[in-house]
Amino acid sequence: MVRTNGDPKALAAAVRNEARALEPEVALFNVREMEDVIGESPAAFMRRFPALLIGIFAGVALLLAAIGIYGVVSYSVSQQTHYIGVRMALGARGSDIVKMVLKQGLIIALVGIGVGVIAAIGLTRFLSSLLFEVGAGDVTTFAIVVFSLLAVALLACYIPARRAAKVDPLIALRYE
Repeated sequence: MVRTNGDPKALAAAVRNEARALEPEVALFNVREMEDVIGESPAAFMRRFPALLIGIFAGVALLLAAIGIYGVVSYSVSQQTHYIGVRMALGARGSDIVKMVLKQGLIIALVGIGVGVIAAIGLTRFLSSLLFEVGAGDVTTFAIVVFSLLAVALLACYIPARRAAKVDPLIALRYE
């Protein structure tokens, strides 16, 4: 091992030459930085594994949240088909219907995100031991999560909103 203040790979040839000068029989190979050696060790993997597992679970939770929001908004739109038909028969445009459905879905999503952020802030001290290279109260992480959830909620609400905007008023008025 050699400690250096500069770039270790730049000194590899000089170290190899010096080692040959001291002991010609010694072969130097696989010159690496200590950070790389430590990063590839099983202990480093075991330290990162809980964070990786939580990340996978977070992705699955995001997918389930999207499916849940889509299902709730779709059901809500199907229950309001008659109301939407009346609005369209009275002159509402498709964009008005899309805005109405998006507003209803995003209000519910914003309340859920707000409750989730408050709960996450309250639980940060319990999760701090599982985090790798990020602080428990990292504002950037919270912002990315909030914007990701908003984007997923917007997409999950947009699909039923577009479907509601295409409702034929005559069919909707006959719908019971």
